[in-house]
Amino acid sequence: MAKRKDARVTVILECTSCIRNGVKKVSTGISRYITQKNRHNTPNRLELRKFCPYCYKHMIHGEIKK
Repeated sequence: MAKRKDARVTVILECTSCIRNGVKKVSTGISRYITQKNRHNTPNRLELRKFCPYCYKHMIHGEIKK
């Protein structure tokens, strides 16, 4: 059976602030969220404001490659 190209794809969102500034010395890690997007409606990379537990505030999380 052939695989079909679905419109919905799973994407990973990563905190852009943690990557640029480096994570605080006390906590280790980078905030990541998993979500889905419609490939036909949003062909560009997805960016959402989500809560980052390492920055302790709402920051922009951008789509990364798997």
